[in-house]
Amino acid sequence: MPKSADVGIVFMIGRKAPSYNTRVQLRQALHAAIAQLEAAGISEPRISAEVLVFHALGCDRAHLYAHPERELTEDEQLAFDKLIARRASGEPLQYLTGHQEFWRADFVVSPAVLIPRPETEHLIEETLALVAHFALGPQLKLIDVGTGSGAIAISLARELPHAEVHAVDLSPEALDVARLNAERLGARVEFAVSDVLASVPRDGSFDFVVSNPPYVGLNEVDKVQQVVRDYEPHLALYAGDEGLTVIRRLIPQAHEALRAGGWLLMEIGYSQSKAVMALLDGWQSVHAVPDLAGIPRVIVARKP
Repeated sequence: MPKSADVGIVFMIGRKAPSYNTRVQLRQALHAAIAQLEAAGISEPRISAEVLVFHALGCDRAHLYAHPERELTEDEQLAFDKLIARRASGEPLQYLTGHQEFWRADFVVSPAVLIPRPETEHLIEETLALVAHFALGPQLKLIDVGTGSGAIAISLARELPHAEVHAVDLSPEALDVARLNAERLGARVEFAVSDVLASVPRDGSFDFVVSNPPYVGLNEVDKVQQVVRDYEPHLALYAGDEGLTVIRRLIPQAHEALRAGGWLLMEIGYSQSKAVMALLDGWQSVHAVPDLAGIPRVIVARKP
């Protein structure tokens, strides 16, 4: 049974907002929020509650543990309650805070872009491994197709500061987020609106084409997590019945854009490796790179 002070700060959707005549301590607010998220079936409720209290109060974990008895102001309590209510309804934590870590950097995210995931870091790893293995010179030219938040392009630009990095996306709203991230993180990237590579000069000048394209099939929507279906942009998720519509366009366009010996790297769905590799007939060094769970995650291919 929660303490009476805890009950006073629980802000459930559809209920009248609580009275703030009595100040609530930080630890009480946190305990009540955890209970609310647990009741809503949110996974890892303590992590969500802590991250949101840090966000609402502008503090860090050290402050939480050093001052658990601190009383929240009315504005702080209202802000925290609203965030917890939105999280309890299922809204992703990253959209609530507006941030997601990727490749050791803090990226701004919004509902206009997919939330960058750790699995996508394999694209960065494989690209850098190819650069190192083949001792490719610093004057590389790369393009990230479907850049979203810019996570891939910006990470590569920071790792390869002398490279010429381009990034395209069909969504102008996503490109606004990507440009903001590039400015915040000091990365030199040229951004442009393009449907795959349709608006890019495909003149055989690129050393790398990298992409995390839409690859979820409309015939497997029921297998996608509800939070992803409900909140992340469908334009960046779905690609025809089998999830291969964009990849089928990307492969021949990348072939035109790449120089001889250039590389194409694509993130794929968990069951798509054979189908995608079959589309790469005539390419060289075609292989799949598994993620930490052993699932083929990245397809690598070299233009002859």
